[in-house]
Amino acid sequence: MAQPVVLLGAGGQDFCGEFPLARIAAVHPVLLVDQDPPAWARPYLAGHLAADPAEARTAEAVLRYTAGDPVGGVLTWSGEHLVSAARIAARLGLPGLPYETAAACADPVALRALLTRHRVPTATPEDPDDADGPLVSAEAVVLDDEVRIVALTRTTPGPPPARRPLRHCVHAHDGLLHNRFLRQCVERAVRALGLTHTVAHLTLRLTARGPRVLGVAPHLPGDLIPLLVERATGVDLAGAAAALATGRHPDVTPTRQRAAAVQFAYPATTGRLTHLRLDPAAADEPAAERMVLTRRTGDPVTAAAHADPADRLAHWVATGEDAAECEETLRRMARHLTATVTPTAATYAA
Repeated sequence: MAQPVVLLGAGGQDFCGEFPLARIAAVHPVLLVDQDPPAWARPYLAGHLAADPAEARTAEAVLRYTAGDPVGGVLTWSGEHLVSAARIAARLGLPGLPYETAAACADPVALRALLTRHRVPTATPEDPDDADGPLVSAEAVVLDDEVRIVALTRTTPGPPPARRPLRHCVHAHDGLLHNRFLRQCVERAVRALGLTHTVAHLTLRLTARGPRVLGVAPHLPGDLIPLLVERATGVDLAGAAAALATGRHPDVTPTRQRAAAVQFAYPATTGRLTHLRLDPAAADEPAAERMVLTRRTGDPVTAAAHADPADRLAHWVATGEDAAECEETLRRMARHLTATVTPTAATYAA
C-alpha cells in the first residue's frame, strides 16, 4: 500500500480543492493538517490532525502524529503554507522545497527582488506600462534540471481594481507553447528560485517588451486549473504533484489534444443576494462539463470590481476542440444563470 501524504490545508472552496484531493486520495492515503476540515474534504481523508498549518509549532505536532506511521511526502496548494511544508518535509527527510525558496515564494516582495537579482524580467499589477497585456500562466512540472511546460492557462481578468479572474482557458495547441521567449522566461524563473521536483504555476504578463513574470506558485494552482489541464491535455497535475512529493517521477505525456475553460460569475452590485437560479436546461448543453452555484440567497456579496473569490455566484466549465469553441459554449451557458442582488444601505450612501 502506498505511504500516506501530509496535506497542509484543504482550502475553503470545494470547487477548487475537491478535484485535486480526489486525485491524490485515489493513490495515497491523505493526512490533512487543518484546524477545521471542510465537510467536502472528509470523504477523501485517511486521517486529520487539528492544527494550524501556518504555525511553526505545527511541524512538531506532525512529527509526533506520524512517529508510528511514516509518511511518504508533504503537500500544500496554499502559498501561506509553503514555509510550513518546507519545514516539515525537511524534518521528515522527505522531498520538498528548500526553506529559503519557500519563504521567497510566499512573499511577493522577496520573490520579485530575487527574480530581479537573477535578471528575470518581472512586472507588477500596478505597472501602467504592462497593465493591459494579456495574462498567461505556465503550468510546469520541474524534474531535476528539466522544466516541462505541460500547459498554458490564458486568463481573462475582471474590472479594476480587484481584477479577479473571469475566465481561464487551456488549449493543448496554444501557439505560445512554442514561443522561445516565454519558455526562456519560465526556465530562468525556475532556476533563479532553485525549484526542483515540484509542480509550479508561473503567472506572466505578455507585454511589448516580452513576457514578464508576475508571480510564481510552486504548488498546484487553484480555480479548477488542474481540471482544465486534465480535460485539455490528459496530464494529471495533482498526480504529478503527489509523485514528486514522494520522490517519484511522474508521467506527464499528453494524451489529449483539446481545450477546456472555466468561467466565474460575479455580482454586478454590492448587497444581499435575493435571487439565484440555474435553469435546468443547462444540463442539456452537450459540451458542458459542469455548472455549479457557489452562493446562496441571503448571502452578502461584493460587486466584481472589489470582489474576492468568495463572492463568486457560480462557475461553469466547457470542453471543446479549441478555445473559440469553449468560449462559445461558456457564453451559451451564461444564459442559464439569473441572479438578483439588493443593494445595501451603505451602497446607496456611496
